[in-house]
Amino acid sequence: MIKDTSGQDKAHTPRKNRKVIRPILMIGGTILMIGLVWMSLSSPQARFSIDAEKLRLATLEKGTLIRDVSTTGTIVAANAPILYSTEMGNVTLMLNPGDRVKKGEVIAKVESHGLMSRLKQQNSVLEGMKSALERAKLDARRQQLASEQILDLARVDLAAAKRESRRGDLLIKTHLISEIDFEAGKDTLQKAILQFAHSEKEVALMKDTLSFEIKDKGADLQRQHLIVTELKRQVKALEVTAPVTGIIGNWLVDQKARVTQGQALLTVVDLSQFEAELAVPETYADELGLGMDVELNFGAVTVAGTLSSISPEVINREVTARVRFTQDDSLHLRQNQRLSARVLLENKPDVLMVKQGAFVRSGGGKNAYAVQENIAKPIEISLGARSMSHVEVLSGGRAGDVWVISNLDPFKNADEVQLR
Repeated sequence: MIKDTSGQDKAHTPRKNRKVIRPILMIGGTILMIGLVWMSLSSPQARFSIDAEKLRLATLEKGTLIRDVSTTGTIVAANAPILYSTEMGNVTLMLNPGDRVKKGEVIAKVESHGLMSRLKQQNSVLEGMKSALERAKLDARRQQLASEQILDLARVDLAAAKRESRRGDLLIKTHLISEIDFEAGKDTLQKAILQFAHSEKEVALMKDTLSFEIKDKGADLQRQHLIVTELKRQVKALEVTAPVTGIIGNWLVDQKARVTQGQALLTVVDLSQFEAELAVPETYADELGLGMDVELNFGAVTVAGTLSSISPEVINREVTARVRFTQDDSLHLRQNQRLSARVLLENKPDVLMVKQGAFVRSGGGKNAYAVQENIAKPIEISLGARSMSHVEVLSGGRAGDVWVISNLDPFKNADEVQLR
């Protein structure tokens, strides 16, 4: 039978100091941990650091803030009329796009057989009316001659009646004629007087009648003259001429195409005067005004201009504006040439401002980081007017302060950031 191991065990008496050291070590470790945490929280050092070379810094300053809006546009001719067909017919385009043309030069012809036929018909009517007028004048002369003949005969009869009346007066005194013959002679005289008076009135009336008829036929002839003149104008308008000196723009119809009245044929571009056509975002539409200064950039060349017109409608969230500027041969302008522009909306003198940067968007315009002794701390700000290069600071800063103007996302809303 095997015995247990109780015979090999030895009794040990525990030391009293070990029971005291262990709690002391635990308490000390706890105090050390608390101290380290407290030091990390109360330390004047930043939580983390950022490489300063990756940030953009700017100093707040006083100056004149120029509110502006940047946009793009194209060069367009200030005068580029579109020419239209005046009649229905087949069109012949005389020049090609890009060809130079002088004012008054024929650049297109429309063949209208119907109009030409009407002109010939009305010309024939006009010639017939001319003949009718001349015939009416001859008839008037003939009728007037006949009426004058009647008047002359009445005058002769009157003279004869007067002579017989005088003879009767002499004979009645000597009783050589009877009383009845004497009275008959007086009746003949009275009849001749009336006949002559009526003949005079008839001749005058005949003159008025013939004059009216001739005048009426003359008015008809004048009306026909106007009809023929208008038709001639329409025929002449079939030859489309250039209204300005310049170049042919685009054909708007095909060669020898059948066109209707009022259909656009082609454009003529006046190269003597150009304007800039800008597309301005609709958010600035209410701030635009005629006469505003505009800077146009043609590559390395900057030209000053003024707003000359603003479209009353919004298309594709943009407003079209025209800019008039002084021409310069050194610009070598071309139709539809691209350009950039800067519309100067407002000048605000003596304002606190800082350069534009991504901090405006990432900070929501209400937060920024001010830098002092390589420590960046968050501040509450209020921003005002903005331009392409600067933004107005209403509150939160003073002249000479240095702000971080780059994106604020890397700061992670930290209370302090060390810039290294």
